[in-house]
Parts: sequence; C-alpha cells; structure tokens
Amino acid sequence: MAAKISLVTGASSGIGHATALELLRAGHIVYGVARRVHKMAAISEAGGHILPMDVTKEEDLQRVVRTILDEHQRIDVLVNNAGAVVHGAVEDTPLAMARDQFEVNVYAPARLIQLVLPQMRQQRSGTIVNVSSIGGELALPLGAWYYASKHALEAFSDTLRMETGQFGIDVVVIQPGIIKTDFEAGTARQLREISGNGAYRQMAEAMARAAEASVSESGHASDPDVVATAIREAIESARPETRYVVGRQAESLLNLKRSLPDREFDARVTLPAS
Repeated sequence: MAAKISLVTGASSGIGHATALELLRAGHIVYGVARRVHKMAAISEAGGHILPMDVTKEEDLQRVVRTILDEHQRIDVLVNNAGAVVHGAVEDTPLAMARDQFEVNVYAPARLIQLVLPQMRQQRSGTIVNVSSIGGELALPLGAWYYASKHALEAFSDTLRMETGQFGIDVVVIQPGIIKTDFEAGTARQLREISGNGAYRQMAEAMARAAEASVSESGHASDPDVVATAIREAIESARPETRYVVGRQAESLLNLKRSLPDREFDARVTLPAS
C-alpha cells in the first residue's frame, strides 16, 4: 500500500500519540500536531513530522494545512483526535466552559475539515477520522456538555459522510470505551470544583470517588494502541466501516443503551449518592 499523508491532531498524548506512532510503523507519512510539542519527541524520532498547533486558533489550522500541502501537494488522512472534557451538573457549569467544550470538540475539527476538503475533493480520495466516544451515543450524569459535543460530532460526521462520498472521501467515527489516557485525569477535581458544594454535591462526590478509583485501577482500561490499530485499519481499508467501537466496555455499554428503555438505563448508570 502506498504511504498516506496523514495529519493527526492531539498527538502529544493518549490516542493521538499512539495513532501517530502506529501509522508511522505502517509506513505512512505522519504529521503530529498539538500545543505541547515537547511531548511529541517520540513521533519525531520515529520519522514523523511534528508541528505546534492550537486547534482553537484559525491561523494555526491554516498554517499546518498549508505546510503539508506545500511539502506533499496532498493530504490523504485527517484524524481529528484533539478533545477536551468538562464535568459538572448542567445547573452549575458556566456556559463559558460549555462554549469552550464545543469549540474544541466540534468547531475545531469542523474547521480543519473545511480546510482539507478542497484538496481531497480535487484528488477524489481521502479519509476523515473523527474520534468520538461511546459518549457520542449515550450520556451519563454530570457530563452533559461533553456528551452533547460528542453527539454533535457524530451527527456532523453522518451528514459529512453523505455529502462527501460522491468525491471518494470516507468519513469514519471512532467510539472508544474506557481507555488508559490522561484525558480525564482532572475529572474528580472538576466535579468537586463545579458541583461539589451545591445541590448536586452528593452525586458529584460519588462520581469523583469512582473516577479516582478508576485512575488507580488503570489496568482495567484498554491501552490506546487498540484505538490506534482501529484507526489504521480504517484508513487502510478500501471500504471502511462508518463506526468503530473499541476498548473496554464500549460494546457492552452501547448495547445496554440500545436495548433498555431510557429510565432503566438511567437507573443502571447513575451512582447512588454517598
């Protein structure tokens, strides 16, 4: 298979970092981008290109796309992996934080897609991979804005897939379950800061303790490499699946959501207040 020119966002850690290295091992040309350039040394050492990029800054997005096109005249793969999460009750979470959540998880990938699509249409090929979550299909307490952003990203991806298929462009959604990353390292702190002193304090404390237990029992989470492998398989496939469900509890939780009435699902996933 010919090497694909690939752009991976959020490549400084977790899924993005693992994906960049997986694609490099498979012989692809990889541009890993993130704000924390110093954390992408392994990508550079493996033969990849690293560039600084803040996904919320228009000038950064344009600069990165222009750099790749100047050097290779094409972009074959875009992996929108960079993301953010906020935890707190709807009533307590400042709307400024909610807007930031959508800026990073929805508008930033959408803008990057707009920038790469003209070239992909011209070459009549390309794969856009949007890293969502099982939270793109279900929702849990005290994370409304994160789940809303991932639901939005998945609906956006569905429409994009229908629009761009005529140009030979594939759109893939990745739905990870519980993955061993630093992504939610601040969950317990956020829960206590945002909702730890008000009407939702008992629920927030119960979920904060559960989050802390989850971090201490990280062996129960899947390695980011399982997600990276799924992404590589998707971009190397002549006809990729529209969705890839990967990682611990991903399939079981989605099946639970799909099979149970809403209130029964609510009761299963809502922790009792301590």
